[in-house]
Amino acid sequence: MGRCATVAENDLMGSFPAVGLLWIAPWMLIAAGAGYGNPVHTARWTAGFAVMGTACLVNARRCGRRHCFYTGPLLLAALASLLHGLGVLPLGRHGWSWIAGVALGGSILACCGLERIMGRYAARHPSDP
Repeated sequence: MGRCATVAENDLMGSFPAVGLLWIAPWMLIAAGAGYGNPVHTARWTAGFAVMGTACLVNARRCGRRHCFYTGPLLLAALASLLHGLGVLPLGRHGWSWIAGVALGGSILACCGLERIMGRYAARHPSDP
Protein backbone atom coordinates (compact mmCIF):
# COMPACT_ATOMS: atom_id res chain seq x y z
CA MET A 1 0.00 0.00 0.00
CA GLY A 2 1.34 3.43 -0.93
CA ARG A 3 2.28 5.97 1.68
CA CYS A 4 0.19 9.15 1.78
CA ALA A 5 2.15 12.36 1.41
CA THR A 6 1.99 14.77 4.30
CA VAL A 7 0.71 18.29 3.81
CA ALA A 8 4.26 19.68 3.95
CA GLU A 9 5.46 17.21 1.31
CA ASN A 10 2.76 18.49 -1.08
CA ASP A 11 3.76 22.12 -0.47
CA LEU A 12 5.46 23.58 -3.54
CA MET A 13 6.96 26.24 -1.27
CA GLY A 14 9.13 23.49 0.24
CA SER A 15 10.98 22.95 -3.03
CA PHE A 16 13.59 25.55 -3.94
CA PRO A 17 13.39 24.79 -7.69
CA ALA A 18 9.59 25.25 -7.58
CA VAL A 19 9.88 28.47 -5.58
CA GLY A 20 12.46 29.78 -8.02
CA LEU A 21 10.48 28.88 -11.11
CA LEU A 22 6.97 29.71 -9.89
CA TRP A 23 7.50 32.76 -7.68
CA ILE A 24 11.01 34.25 -7.80
CA ALA A 25 11.37 34.16 -11.60
CA PRO A 26 7.96 35.80 -12.18
CA TRP A 27 8.79 38.60 -9.71
CA MET A 28 12.09 39.10 -11.54
CA LEU A 29 10.20 39.17 -14.86
CA ILE A 30 7.91 41.85 -13.43
CA ALA A 31 10.85 43.88 -12.11
CA ALA A 32 12.62 43.57 -15.47
CA GLY A 33 9.45 44.63 -17.29
CA ALA A 34 9.37 48.04 -15.65
CA GLY A 35 10.88 50.74 -17.80
CA TYR A 36 10.40 49.07 -21.18
CA GLY A 37 7.86 50.06 -23.76
CA ASN A 38 4.24 49.49 -22.87
CA PRO A 39 3.70 46.24 -24.86
CA VAL A 40 6.74 44.60 -23.24
CA HIS A 41 5.78 45.93 -19.81
CA THR A 42 2.21 44.67 -20.23
CA ALA A 43 3.30 41.22 -21.45
CA ARG A 44 5.86 40.69 -18.68
CA TRP A 45 3.59 41.82 -15.89
CA THR A 46 0.61 39.86 -17.18
CA ALA A 47 2.67 36.69 -17.57
CA GLY A 48 4.44 37.07 -14.21
CA PHE A 49 1.28 37.64 -12.21
CA ALA A 50 -0.54 34.87 -14.09
CA VAL A 51 2.17 32.31 -13.30
CA MET A 52 2.31 33.27 -9.61
CA GLY A 53 -1.46 33.39 -9.20
CA THR A 54 -1.93 30.01 -10.85
CA ALA A 55 0.89 28.48 -8.79
CA CYS A 56 -0.70 29.82 -5.60
CA LEU A 57 -4.10 28.36 -6.44
CA VAL A 58 -2.53 24.99 -7.32
CA ASN A 59 -0.52 25.02 -4.09
CA ALA A 60 -3.57 25.96 -2.02
CA ARG A 61 -5.36 22.94 -3.48
CA ARG A 62 -2.35 20.62 -3.06
CA CYS A 63 -1.48 21.32 0.55
CA GLY A 64 -3.74 24.00 2.00
CA ARG A 65 -0.92 26.54 2.40
CA ARG A 66 -2.82 29.40 4.00
CA HIS A 67 -1.28 32.37 2.21
CA CYS A 68 -1.79 30.70 -1.17
CA PHE A 69 -5.55 31.03 -0.72
CA TYR A 70 -5.08 34.80 -0.42
CA THR A 71 -2.33 35.31 -3.00
CA GLY A 72 -4.11 33.24 -5.66
CA PRO A 73 -5.95 36.41 -6.64
CA LEU A 74 -2.65 37.61 -8.15
CA LEU A 75 -4.51 36.43 -11.23
CA LEU A 76 -6.50 39.64 -10.78
CA ALA A 77 -3.21 41.57 -10.93
CA ALA A 78 -2.50 39.78 -14.22
CA LEU A 79 -5.90 40.86 -15.52
CA ALA A 80 -5.40 44.42 -14.24
CA SER A 81 -1.96 44.54 -15.90
CA LEU A 82 -3.36 43.36 -19.20
CA LEU A 83 -6.32 45.73 -19.18
CA HIS A 84 -4.28 48.72 -17.96
CA GLY A 85 -1.58 48.04 -20.56
CA LEU A 86 -4.20 47.88 -23.30
CA GLY A 87 -5.77 51.13 -22.10
CA VAL A 88 -9.07 49.48 -21.16
CA LEU A 89 -8.59 50.04 -17.41
CA PRO A 90 -7.54 53.66 -16.87
CA LEU A 91 -5.69 53.69 -13.53
CA GLY A 92 -4.01 57.02 -14.14
CA ARG A 93 -0.38 58.01 -14.34
CA HIS A 94 0.57 55.76 -11.42
CA GLY A 95 -1.46 52.72 -12.50
CA TRP A 96 1.52 50.39 -12.70
CA SER A 97 2.61 51.48 -9.23
CA TRP A 98 -0.88 50.78 -7.90
CA ILE A 99 -0.91 47.29 -9.39
CA ALA A 100 2.56 46.47 -8.06
CA GLY A 101 1.89 47.97 -4.64
CA VAL A 102 -1.36 46.11 -4.08
CA ALA A 103 0.10 42.82 -5.34
CA LEU A 104 3.33 43.09 -3.34
CA GLY A 105 1.68 44.45 -0.21
CA GLY A 106 -1.04 41.81 -0.28
CA SER A 107 1.49 39.03 -0.83
CA ILE A 108 3.69 40.18 2.04
CA LEU A 109 0.69 40.58 4.34
CA ALA A 110 -0.57 37.09 3.47
CA CYS A 111 2.84 35.43 3.81
CA CYS A 112 4.17 37.18 6.86
CA GLY A 113 0.99 38.20 8.63
CA LEU A 114 -1.67 35.56 8.13
CA GLU A 115 0.61 32.56 8.49
CA ARG A 116 2.05 33.90 11.75
CA ILE A 117 -1.39 34.53 13.18
CA MET A 118 -3.39 31.61 11.76
CA GLY A 119 -0.75 28.94 11.04
CA ARG A 120 1.00 27.80 7.89
CA TYR A 121 -1.68 25.39 6.69
CA ALA A 122 -5.46 25.71 6.66
CA ALA A 123 -7.43 22.96 8.34
CA ARG A 124 -8.44 20.32 5.86
CA HIS A 125 -11.56 18.25 5.86
CA PRO A 126 -10.91 14.78 7.37
CA SER A 127 -12.10 13.05 4.19
CA ASP A 128 -9.59 14.94 1.99
CA PRO A 129 -6.66 12.81 0.81
